[in-house]
Amino acid sequence: SDPYLEVIFDPLFGSEIPRLCYPKTALFEPRRKTQYPVTEPQQLQIRVIKGSAAAADPSQALGQLRESSISQFHDTQLSEAPVWFSFIVPKEVASTPLMVEFPSRHAMDVACWDASTLNLLGSGSRQGTAGGISAVKAGFSLELSPALRDEQVICRTSAIGPARLSALIWRASDLQTSAQEFHRKSGLLDGGIIVLAIFMMIAALINRNGLYVLFAAWLVVNLRMGAMSAGWDAQWLGNSVPQDWLLRMQLITTAVYYVLTVALFKTLFRENLTKVGALWPLEIVQWTCPLLLLLSAAMSYQLFLPLLWAATGLSIGVLVYFLARILQKTRSPVAIWYSASIAIILVSSLYEVLAAALGIKGLIGSVNSVTAALASSLLAALAIAEQMRQDHVQRLEVQAELAHAYAAIPIGLFTLDRRGRFMSANPALLAMLGPNVLADEGSAWQRYFTAGAWTQLHQMVHNKDEVEMEINGKPLPGFNGSRRFLVKATLARDKIEGSLQDITEKSKATEDLSFLANHDPLTKVLNRRGIETALNGALARLNEGNPLALAYLDLDRFKLINDLFGHGAGDDVLQQVCKRVSNLLARDLQFGRVGGDEFVIVFPDTPIALAAVMCQGIVDSIGNLPYHVGDKAFYVRGSIGLVEISVGMQFNDAMSTADRACRQAKAGSGGLEVYEKNALAFQQHEAELKLIALLATSSATDGLYLEMQPIMSLTKPHESLNFEVLLRMRDVDGNVVPTDRLIAAGENSGRMGMIDRWVLSTTLAWFNTNYAQLKHTKFVCINLSGASLNDEKFLQDVYAMLEQNLHLVGQLCLEITESVALHDLENTRRFVNKVRGYGAKVALDDFGAGYTSFSYLKEFTADLLKIDGSFIVNMNQHPANIAIVEAIVSLAKNLGMKVIAEWAEDNATVQTLAEIGVDYVQGFAVSRSQHPDKLLTAASSASFVQDQALAQYICLIEKSNQMLPQVDFFSELPFVNMH
Repeated sequence: SDPYLEVIFDPLFGSEIPRLCYPKTALFEPRRKTQYPVTEPQQLQIRVIKGSAAAADPSQALGQLRESSISQFHDTQLSEAPVWFSFIVPKEVASTPLMVEFPSRHAMDVACWDASTLNLLGSGSRQGTAGGISAVKAGFSLELSPALRDEQVICRTSAIGPARLSALIWRASDLQTSAQEFHRKSGLLDGGIIVLAIFMMIAALINRNGLYVLFAAWLVVNLRMGAMSAGWDAQWLGNSVPQDWLLRMQLITTAVYYVLTVALFKTLFRENLTKVGALWPLEIVQWTCPLLLLLSAAMSYQLFLPLLWAATGLSIGVLVYFLARILQKTRSPVAIWYSASIAIILVSSLYEVLAAALGIKGLIGSVNSVTAALASSLLAALAIAEQMRQDHVQRLEVQAELAHAYAAIPIGLFTLDRRGRFMSANPALLAMLGPNVLADEGSAWQRYFTAGAWTQLHQMVHNKDEVEMEINGKPLPGFNGSRRFLVKATLARDKIEGSLQDITEKSKATEDLSFLANHDPLTKVLNRRGIETALNGALARLNEGNPLALAYLDLDRFKLINDLFGHGAGDDVLQQVCKRVSNLLARDLQFGRVGGDEFVIVFPDTPIALAAVMCQGIVDSIGNLPYHVGDKAFYVRGSIGLVEISVGMQFNDAMSTADRACRQAKAGSGGLEVYEKNALAFQQHEAELKLIALLATSSATDGLYLEMQPIMSLTKPHESLNFEVLLRMRDVDGNVVPTDRLIAAGENSGRMGMIDRWVLSTTLAWFNTNYAQLKHTKFVCINLSGASLNDEKFLQDVYAMLEQNLHLVGQLCLEITESVALHDLENTRRFVNKVRGYGAKVALDDFGAGYTSFSYLKEFTADLLKIDGSFIVNMNQHPANIAIVEAIVSLAKNLGMKVIAEWAEDNATVQTLAEIGVDYVQGFAVSRSQHPDKLLTAASSASFVQDQALAQYICLIEKSNQMLPQVDFFSELPFVNMH
């Protein structure tokens, strides 16, 4: 066995494990009749040179040994220095073959000489022996020749661990018999624990319990650990382990034992650990497991040993801590058994180590870590058994609860065979269908439900397209009217398991509520759902020969009535308004309430001119006569927006257009605003709606294209080619669509995620294609809207694109505007942390434009700050703007962020920004937005500057900065946490 392993694990496993595994315990061993009768060996007196490292050869050692005192043994007390000792060969060697055993399992090598001739009698180590020395049991032996009678023998040995050096004189035959018994006990240990492990494995397979698998594996590895401690690890089930495999197997075995112990603990106490909480120390221990496994397969033992010590100390401390917490909170019997197991191991191990180190051997023979290891294993098994018992009790309790629930639940539960006969039914079902459900004459499904119900049920459970259906029941004696039931069922092998609910009253209530589903409960006119249905029906019937108009009515200052006279008065007024309007409308015109004081009128087959006359009459009727509520009377004014509906217009488009017209009517004095098909305002709004509709189609991105505006460094202008990606769009006629209109349409339609996804994917594709020509590009800015960052699907797509383009992520800078923080601060923070985890950078755009800008700095980790252009344009004419920009630059520098100034329009502005200390500048002074191909031919952002004075100033900046140790690589920006 490896000596270093013995130093670690000898306190945990002893050389007497097989003896303690024997059917009789070691306490009764003297009474046991052994199958290997031998004469007990004689203890030889030895002389030992203490601190004998100075003796270099047998001749020097012989002189020192003569002056040494006689003793029966010598304890090394963990010293690894070579030890010289001697003994006198008994006279009996002349007549009986004798052998001397050196039984210490910690001995690593031994060599012996004839003191009279100084001839080498033999030598040996754990790798091999020669001469009269041979390996026996866990130590070595020396064969004595008759010529050595009464002669002195000198030996040198070295050991690792708490070794006790002694010499036992044996008859050769008795030593051979004792060795056979030794190996038989090793076999008992192998066989006994393996049989137990196989039993546990079979139990695990039968019960499908991972805990049993872990325990079985732990027992097998525990066997190997015991064999390593006792010196038996050189063999396995009677087969020798090659010496060149042995050391690596020992290292891996220790690591596997560590891992299995941690896994067994966590599995055994999974539920208790959940109750205790604060599991991060245990998670740290878990992370050490794969690390130790990898290191055990790759590192040498001398390097691996300190790591194992540290991990073992950490894991023991953590396990003891959690056991104490579990005992404190749960008083779990499993934890009690397991705690006792660990306590026995720790106490006995400490005692044996101290006894070995200090030479205290009083109890080491009977109370040591060997007996403690077996006792601990027994207690661990008891913990497993207790866990099994608890699981069994829990299963019984669950079964009892299910049986009680089956009997007490108010829902009918049933089981049908393949022919539709009831096999089981709970009391609730018997109460619904009658007591004869399970009787032979009343067990058929068809007996209780209308024709076709069994076919419907059979198709439902076999097609699996639905899980529930409603069926009608046959009338029962003493029950008036039909009954209706809700059935939920599934196919369980060849049976149908399901539930039955009587929903007769619910069905009647549904019918009563059907009116309320489409009507306003207060005014009894259509509600929004009802008016939507009416308008969609009219739109479906719309053609060029049948006009359609839609009116949006809003009561002016109606909230004042509620505030002054109460909501009761307001409700009364609403009812009177609805009555007046309804009296003016024909029966085929639909009138509905869509808000608190907002109404919609649908005019099918009504010309816009006639609808306008009718709406004007409604406005007059509402406002000309007072409303009486109790003893009070007051006037209410209304405004109407009337629009002529075109073929193909959708409900939401029609409603939004009519709402816009109503707002214009409220702003005017006539109370009515009409949008005909050819009206300019209607056309503008219709164009916006068409753009929104286009964004909802699969061809939404057909007209999109990108331009790129250079961003110039003010420290080294000619060394980087940075730019911002700008979105552009052309309509089907080739006209450029204003970007602000496109963004507004995208946000109103909820399609900003699609637009931003296109921008990001197109940019990455272009960057990939032209990567070799963009070697001087340090960063590329892409603006993301707040709406996109609250689209979870968009976020997942962004992460996927970053994952696929990791070689470009470091040059990607995502800009987040002020609206992001206002919309969902927590979600945006999570997104920022995620993308920065990939290596991308984040810029705060339009800084200073809103009141939340400083909240950004407290909430986000950012790399770049873009000053809003309103502070930059004509800043030299406004000293306050210069002061604000200086303050922002100073703040950004202190927080470790780079600064970009937007909207730099002239040379003077660029010079001022450079003097203030701005890092990058963007605007028409450098360049307008360019076609992407133009950036491929440029050497730097400064290449786009056309103004000669600015170009000369840039050269001056370049020359002055060459004298300074500045770095302008944006990729080297540190990540700054500004919380």
